[in-house]
Amino acid sequence: MVDGVVNPAGERSGAPGSGGRRTRVSTSQFGALGLYLADPRVEASVLGLLEGVETELRASVASADPFVTEAARHLVEAGGKRFRPLLVALGAQFGDPTSAQVVPAAVVMELTHLATLYHDDVMDEAAVRRGAPSANSRWTNSVAILVGDYLFARAADIAADLGIEAVRLQARTFARLVHGQIAETVGPRPGDDPVAHYLDVIAGKTGSLIATSARFGGMFGGASAEHIEALAGYGETIGVAFQLSDDLLDIASESVESGKTPGTDLREGVPTLPVLYALGSDDADAASARLREILATGPLTDDDLHAEALGLLRESPALKRARETVRSYAEDAREQLAPLPAGPARRALESLCDYIADRTS
Repeated sequence: MVDGVVNPAGERSGAPGSGGRRTRVSTSQFGALGLYLADPRVEASVLGLLEGVETELRASVASADPFVTEAARHLVEAGGKRFRPLLVALGAQFGDPTSAQVVPAAVVMELTHLATLYHDDVMDEAAVRRGAPSANSRWTNSVAILVGDYLFARAADIAADLGIEAVRLQARTFARLVHGQIAETVGPRPGDDPVAHYLDVIAGKTGSLIATSARFGGMFGGASAEHIEALAGYGETIGVAFQLSDDLLDIASESVESGKTPGTDLREGVPTLPVLYALGSDDADAASARLREILATGPLTDDDLHAEALGLLRESPALKRARETVRSYAEDAREQLAPLPAGPARRALESLCDYIADRTS
C-alpha cells in the first residue's frame, strides 16, 4: 500500500474528544508527497477539506464502547499521508469543492484504506505501523481483524448517505482490493508472467482505491463525466506508480527515505519489481548470475548475503529497468490528465508525476 507518516512530531496536538493526539494538516503534508500547489485559493481549499476530513474521521469511528473507539482510532491518531483524501480534494477542484458531500466521500476512502491496514498487519504479522505498535501487537490478531471490519462497516454507512452509486463504487473497489490481496497471497499460477501478475496485484491492492478516491472527488464536486473518468484513470495509474517507486526506494535509498530500513523487502523475501526483473533476466555477466543465485534462495535473513544482494541490485540492469517502468507509469498518469482543464489543480496532479520520476532517479 502507499502509506507512511509525514507529519512532523511538532505538528500534533491534543483535541477535545480526539482520544489523544490530533493530526494538524499543513502544507508540509504536500511537500512530503511532492505535491505543488501554486494557487493560494486552491491550497486553502484543499487544506480546508483535509482539516474537515480529520475532524470527521475521529467522529466516524467513535463507538458507545470506549475500547472499540480506542482501537478504531489507533491508526487514525497515528497520522499518515492522507493520500486518498488528498486526491478526493484535488478531484473536487474540477467542480465545486465546497459541496457538502466532498468531505464525507474522502472519509469513506480513508476509512476503507485504514481498515485494510488493520488486516494487512495481521497477515504480515507486523509489530509496528506508522511508528507506533500495530493494533495486532498492542491487542490481538482477533481484535485487529474485528476493528478492520468495523471500519469497513463505518465506511459503508457513510457511503449510504452519499447515495446508491457511492455504495456500489465503494463495494466494487473493496472487491478489487480483496482480489488483489488474494492474488498476492496465492502467487502467480503456472504459466503466468510473474511481472504481469505483480503489476495486476498492485493495481488491485493499491491502484483501485486511489482511482476511486480521485473519482469520488470529481463525482461529489459535480465535475463532468469526461473529467471524472480522466481523474479515475489518473488515480489508478499514479497509485501503481507510487507503489512501484516505493519498491525501488527500498533498494536504492541509503537512508530510511522509504519509511523502513533499506532492503527490508529482500530480507522478508517480498518479490518486488526489481527482484522479479533480476530473477527473469538472462544476462550472462557474473554479477547478474550471482544475483539470480542469491535471490532464488528466498528471504535473505543472512546479513552477508543480504548485503551482497542489495549491493548487486543497486548496480544491476534490473533496477534500471524498474526505474524505466516507474517513469512510464508516471508519464501515463500525466497523459490521463489531458481531458482536464489547464489550471492549478491540474498542475498539482502533474507535480505528483514529476515527483515520482525524480524520487526514483
